[in-house]
Amino acid sequence: MTSDHKQQRWAWVLTGSGHFFDESLDIMSRLEGCDVFISQAAEEVLRMYGHKSPFPEDTQVFRDTTASAAPVGQFYKGVYHTLIMAPVSSNTVAKCVAGISDNLATNVFAQAGKCRVSCIYFACDTAPELQSKAPKGMVEVYPRRIDLENVERLKDFEATEVVDSMAALEQAIMARRECLKKSSS
Repeated sequence: MTSDHKQQRWAWVLTGSGHFFDESLDIMSRLEGCDVFISQAAEEVLRMYGHKSPFPEDTQVFRDTTASAAPVGQFYKGVYHTLIMAPVSSNTVAKCVAGISDNLATNVFAQAGKCRVSCIYFACDTAPELQSKAPKGMVEVYPRRIDLENVERLKDFEATEVVDSMAALEQAIMARRECLKKSSS
């Protein structure tokens, strides 16, 4: 596996959550060397929110089109130093917590963990009440107890940092970037 972080890339998973979707795309657009893994549900969200091709030119885009999620093999080749999952739907959180890897998003999370790739995870359902942007405006959302419990369970996963806000997501990415700079010096 590659150990030179300068050669490795960021991996970013988009799922079917619209919560802070635009803001996540904005952060992603500022990362150099970032590849995107798009679940089938994220494809729908991209269309609903009117995004045609929001990714930087050097971005490789992997879509959920194979039963075995073939693109996850990149993790075994040492292509990625960090996985960012943001925003993450309650469905994907539940599957990740249960160890289910039956689509591109959940399979990427599982394989990144097996390859000891650090993960920054922004789950959407992090508070009992929140406002979220929907395609036609803001809506009130009341996550279920199970959704909140699953986010808590994620915090116990190896090499997984769970953040609960966009500011925390940006801070975690900046801290990871600094860590990578120091380790390649």
